[in-house]
Amino acid sequence: MIIRTRLAAGVCALLAALGAGVAFPAGATAGEPTGEDAPQVDLVLDVSGSMRTRDIDGGTRMAAAKQAFNEVLDATPQEVRLGIRTLGADYPGDDRKTGCKDTAQLYPVGPLDRTEAKTAVATLAPTGWTPIGPALLKAADDFTASGAGSKRIVLISDGEDTCAPLDPCEVAREIAAKGIGLTIDTLGLVPNTKMRQQLSCIAEATGGTYTSVEHADELTDRVNQLVDRAADPVATPVAARGADACAEAPVLDSGLYTDREEFGRQRWYRVDVAPGKELRASVSVAADRAVGPSYGVLLRAVTTHGREIVRGEAAGEGRTDVLSTGLRYPKPELDDEDAPAEAVCLQVTNSFSVTPGTKTSPGLPLELTVDVVDGPGGSHDVAAFGLGRGWWLLGVLVLAGFVAGLLWGWLSRWRFAVWRTN
Repeated sequence: MIIRTRLAAGVCALLAALGAGVAFPAGATAGEPTGEDAPQVDLVLDVSGSMRTRDIDGGTRMAAAKQAFNEVLDATPQEVRLGIRTLGADYPGDDRKTGCKDTAQLYPVGPLDRTEAKTAVATLAPTGWTPIGPALLKAADDFTASGAGSKRIVLISDGEDTCAPLDPCEVAREIAAKGIGLTIDTLGLVPNTKMRQQLSCIAEATGGTYTSVEHADELTDRVNQLVDRAADPVATPVAARGADACAEAPVLDSGLYTDREEFGRQRWYRVDVAPGKELRASVSVAADRAVGPSYGVLLRAVTTHGREIVRGEAAGEGRTDVLSTGLRYPKPELDDEDAPAEAVCLQVTNSFSVTPGTKTSPGLPLELTVDVVDGPGGSHDVAAFGLGRGWWLLGVLVLAGFVAGLLWGWLSRWRFAVWRTN
């Protein structure tokens, strides 16, 4: 259970590129991390009227944002293509229809001219509405379509969206479903509960992160971290089409794969595991549309004859954007050095249910991670020895208990002797 929980937690952050599955030949190799294409970052800043509030280190929220942007622009790595988009910066009126269109590209995503970008930021003044949903839709189109480099939106806001019924959380789910590899990170300035929930939902829908910010230096540090993260090499998922049965399943090597799975259906994949190796697999299924309140995901490792080896499963109730689970299967060493690898079938099943009026096609986005590594070699390995380093703690506790018992027994005998003497 501990192992499955760790694996499930590790894969929640992987849903960044979910696309429609296409045919994938047997024995294909997944894409390795690549940094050939320039990473792209679009900073989306809330410039609504509430940004005039003076509650961040004695200054306004707008002043803190400008200071953070200037420092981030100075520290942006040369290889990052950076842009800036605003929401609520231009229309000061009360017409909701006009205010909900108020989003503009302040600085285009591309090679960074720091002086020009800083000059553009200096012109900003808190003005109007908070059209987060429309701004995210526009920001998704700010990036260069070609290239495999990372794409990241960093949304900074001090309030929830004011342009319902266009739900920004649903907008984020739509962006994730496009399979363009776009991650949205959100930062809430002096957040309340409702804003925190909305910004968290936006981030989770695309595999991003949410951070609460109440000080100017926190804002600068966090935006710098996100921009630097965009410059890290990206593992590009490879599209794979799982089969309806183990016998027809594609053979996968170690790597990251994407597919689509229909509601309540199953997908099969195959992995060759040699003696002395360990298969580690994890899967995430994204609910990119309205689904029923009860759901589950099952990942099974099965022999070609149908015998279950190990399974990982996750279930829940309510509303979720991503559900993940994983498994590990170590194959023992054999005396025969020429022993063939074992064909292990991986079955992915989901129990998401569709709500009335919801489209069932295409299927739900699925992301599968496969890793075949050297098997456990001794007691130091968690998979081989269960508790791993926990055995040291257990030994210390046993020894401490033994010593404490001796001391307590001696003290009790001494007190009893003193009592009898008196």
